[in-house]
Amino acid sequence: VEPGNKLKDGKIYNSNAFTIASMVSSYGGLPKIIDTAEDSFQAVNEAIAMAMIDADMVVTSAGVSKGDYDVVKDVLEKNGEISLWSVRMRPAKPLAFGVLNSPVGKKIPHLGLPGNPVSAMVAFIQFGRQAIGIMMGRTPLPNPKLTAILDDPITNFDGRRVYARVYVYKSDGGDYRARITGSQSSGVLTSMAVANGLGICPEDIDRINTGEKIQVEMIDWPEEIF
Repeated sequence: VEPGNKLKDGKIYNSNAFTIASMVSSYGGLPKIIDTAEDSFQAVNEAIAMAMIDADMVVTSAGVSKGDYDVVKDVLEKNGEISLWSVRMRPAKPLAFGVLNSPVGKKIPHLGLPGNPVSAMVAFIQFGRQAIGIMMGRTPLPNPKLTAILDDPITNFDGRRVYARVYVYKSDGGDYRARITGSQSSGVLTSMAVANGLGICPEDIDRINTGEKIQVEMIDWPEEIF
């Protein structure tokens, strides 16, 4: 359901189109939003064919996991090649990257993001930002990182790299501190709305406790801040 319309039972708002489009703009790209496709091979295939018109890169959300209706990966296999599928990170494990063959013979990069809104945003920060920078001829710098003291524990229960949504602030003593921004469910968009950083728990660490230090990737600070 498009934002602004009444939400019906069993439906969700189409937040991904607008969050990802705004991120494309912030990274220097010109987004073009294509209508939502039904969960069928034909519908997704037609939508991606339309998206390839005049596009330098195609970004989709949802359809890259292992469910019966996750057909984006199948469309990518038919119309190009898959270079990467699934990443050892949380959120955003379901992710596809490859190259589409356009009808005019142009090879177009495709980034298939997860469907959950937080997963889509975190995946685009990690992969879409760098891809756009490279395609624009820039040498992309990593997002600035800092070390902060945790106000809340972060648990890594499945051996993936965790990107916890946090808010970083300076204490009265001048130290950076990081607090969790509420529920870390990948469907809770408010955790991103109030976050200014991603607290990183490496895949080989099962827990970072309150009071311990953590590396935080800042997501709304300019690259030149350090």
